[in-house]
Amino acid sequence: MATCRLQLRMADRPPRAPRSDSPEALELQKLKAEQPALAPAVDMQLALLDMQRRVQSRVPLPWIQADPAWVRAQYAAGRPVVRFGDIPIDWTDFRLTLRQTADILRRFDALDRADYDQIVAFGREHDLEPQVARWYEQTSGRSSETSEERPGAPAGMDQVLALALRPFLARCAEVLMPRAESPATPSGRCPFCGWEPEFSVITPSADRRLVCGRCLGQWVFDPLACPFCGNNDRTRITSFATRDGRYRVYGCDMCHRYLKAYDGRGASRPMMLGVDTIATLPLDAAALQRGYVA
Repeated sequence: MATCRLQLRMADRPPRAPRSDSPEALELQKLKAEQPALAPAVDMQLALLDMQRRVQSRVPLPWIQADPAWVRAQYAAGRPVVRFGDIPIDWTDFRLTLRQTADILRRFDALDRADYDQIVAFGREHDLEPQVARWYEQTSGRSSETSEERPGAPAGMDQVLALALRPFLARCAEVLMPRAESPATPSGRCPFCGWEPEFSVITPSADRRLVCGRCLGQWVFDPLACPFCGNNDRTRITSFATRDGRYRVYGCDMCHRYLKAYDGRGASRPMMLGVDTIATLPLDAAALQRGYVA
């Protein structure tokens, strides 16, 4: 009860102004000035980035077995490398992060009131840890159940849980990415945590790297194949780009899903997920108009 009261008092405080000195924050402020219509989305992203950065600064680097043979065995079995027990979660921090994530999404009307109330109540439950562990197993391909089989879960639960877990899980990807070998047969799902890609980047050497929407891990994937259904018939992949060529969309005409990409060939900066997902919101609208879904 004392922990819950502390969390409530902290959540009731006026939100702190986000720091604006990080490269991502500076790019977001620039984007806001150039495209005022994106201002609400930019402000929400700034609030999320600031909150996640403060939490992640307190998360220790995890110890994860990264023996190459073990990693190859995980890849071969189709299992993500990060097990739930590997994630260095401080549960007091996680409860607060879950609440603050829901607060931010609600403040910017990205979460319905009913969903918000249910998620906040979920964050106060005594058995939160086993429930989050089960959700991670379901959404990382480690369980025969799926997240859709959780009865009564609010529509925004997966998004809030993924964002709240990101500061902790990103530390695992940070440790593994420089050391782990790429899968011999890359999957469209993240080899680190099993989540779907949220974005992609075309490297200067013309490779395509998928970017996980949960742990921020990156992995090489076929430049044109659909990561969602595996379609590699290039005649069934539709691609279109922004006028300046900075961003592209790859739409699959088999499963009708799409993925956006940042073209890093000749770019003046690296891909920044927090910036580029907002900068490409007009591309989302264009993809939806063409019949694709995220």
